[in-house]
Amino acid sequence: MTLNRLFCLVVAGLLAGCGSSRQTATTDFDSDYPPVNGGNTINAMIGEPSGLIPMIAGESAASAIAANIFNSLLKYDKNLELEGELAESWTISPDQRTITFKLKPGMKWADGKPLTSADVLFTWKLVTDDNTRTPYGADYKLVIKAETPDALTFRASYLEPYAPALDTWAGLQILPKHLLEGQDINTTAFARKPVGSNYYMLEQWRNGERISLVRNPLSTQGEARIERLVSRFIPDAASQFLELMADNIDMMNLNPIQYARIFPSRPDLSQKIGLYKELGNNYTYLGFNLKRKPFDDIRVRQAINYAVNKQELIDGVLLGLGEPVSSPYKPGTRWTNPDLQPYPYDPAKALALLKEAGYADHDGDGILDKDGKPLAFEMLTNQNKQREMSAVLIQRRLKEIGIDARIRVLEWASFIGRFIKTGEFDAVVLGWSLSLDPDQYGIWHSSQQAPGQFNFIGYSNPQIDRLLEQGRLELDPDKRMKIYHEFARILQEDSPIVYLYAGYGLPAIHKRIKGIDNPAPPAGIGHNSHEWYIPEPLRRIEISAR
Repeated sequence: MTLNRLFCLVVAGLLAGCGSSRQTATTDFDSDYPPVNGGNTINAMIGEPSGLIPMIAGESAASAIAANIFNSLLKYDKNLELEGELAESWTISPDQRTITFKLKPGMKWADGKPLTSADVLFTWKLVTDDNTRTPYGADYKLVIKAETPDALTFRASYLEPYAPALDTWAGLQILPKHLLEGQDINTTAFARKPVGSNYYMLEQWRNGERISLVRNPLSTQGEARIERLVSRFIPDAASQFLELMADNIDMMNLNPIQYARIFPSRPDLSQKIGLYKELGNNYTYLGFNLKRKPFDDIRVRQAINYAVNKQELIDGVLLGLGEPVSSPYKPGTRWTNPDLQPYPYDPAKALALLKEAGYADHDGDGILDKDGKPLAFEMLTNQNKQREMSAVLIQRRLKEIGIDARIRVLEWASFIGRFIKTGEFDAVVLGWSLSLDPDQYGIWHSSQQAPGQFNFIGYSNPQIDRLLEQGRLELDPDKRMKIYHEFARILQEDSPIVYLYAGYGLPAIHKRIKGIDNPAPPAGIGHNSHEWYIPEPLRRIEISAR
């Protein structure tokens, strides 16, 4: 589970309407208070979900909300070890090909209907149905037989041992068969009115404004302490920050300027707002559409990699609050190849590669060209200030070597629907939030290029395909590590993307919210969000507008 997902598991908040604070300038938010139920959290989200069925929606906004509503068979604990969620226990057969899950007895959906192994089987059938438009199906299609010996038993069998198997069952949110059977999962109204089994259930969705969740009294995981989670949709981080300072939201992810410059100059903010710093399992990149020229030429891709000053991005965009990246894994983990280093900033090397690829400034306008066509392309990104700033610095460095890179910033839903899913783009500045398991078949394997799948840049390399296939079958951790180190080495050489940086997550949370682990465990501060609580004296007085 990634930092963003962990942080967003609880972040959902704003009760619309009027609100005033019970606190005064002398309120001591650092005092200890005993745990108590009730209260509302207020959070801002950059994007609005397209729906609340994550296997269909695919974006982080949907996953953040839906993670409060649905459960998986397994989950990761605070130390990033797998434990049961809907499953009470599980066993793996001696030949490593079959996993048998025993579900907890007496579980119910939020509408009171029993939650059984039939729902797990139904969800597996959905995610593996070729008519289901999902990027997540490949992992589950490796199951050659799924069965339910009884209402509390689900069994999945594989043709060969599959190393990421348990991780995949921690990532599939189980859906209710009795509500979705016979419906088209791609278009069902359930996506707007979901019924789940987790700590919260949907209370209200106001288009363009907010989503509010309320505690689910039938939660399979017991009772959450906070009564209501509501997410406001505020695309602009500066607007979010104004709302945080005005005490209109409880939490947000800060940008580096807010974290490193504004907060230190505002002691009043530090008195009421706690700051956290976490390196998540995500990175930002410049990705190329490999089905378009000039990105089908490895020399052009490598030249751009040499032309981008990554340290400049870390210092200028992140104010030093980030790490360089040379593989698609979290820095410092065993999956990161220690022999790899980021492409150094080397404009001379970039120009030499472009010359080798046949580019030169024939007309003296400062832009390289070949066969009468200028070396120019458009970089797309969404409304994210860090990505926008990164694109500007990239644009400047590319212009210095004769590449005309234009920038286009789009609203998220349009960005995904009109450009990413259709493949109508030249290059993108985006980020990947990754699973804890090193398998990245869904992102890099050549078979994963259909509309809606994750290999939207069109990457295809037989060596990479073989390594990804081997990595899924290798159960020995050390042998598996070597496979993914080689995978990362070839990928870096190929340069289908330019790794820009891994930024720190910088959550700011109002100190009225108690129960947050500090320092954060490996899983991040959101691992126990259901235990967070708001003491009555610290709650704001809210008038809910329904």
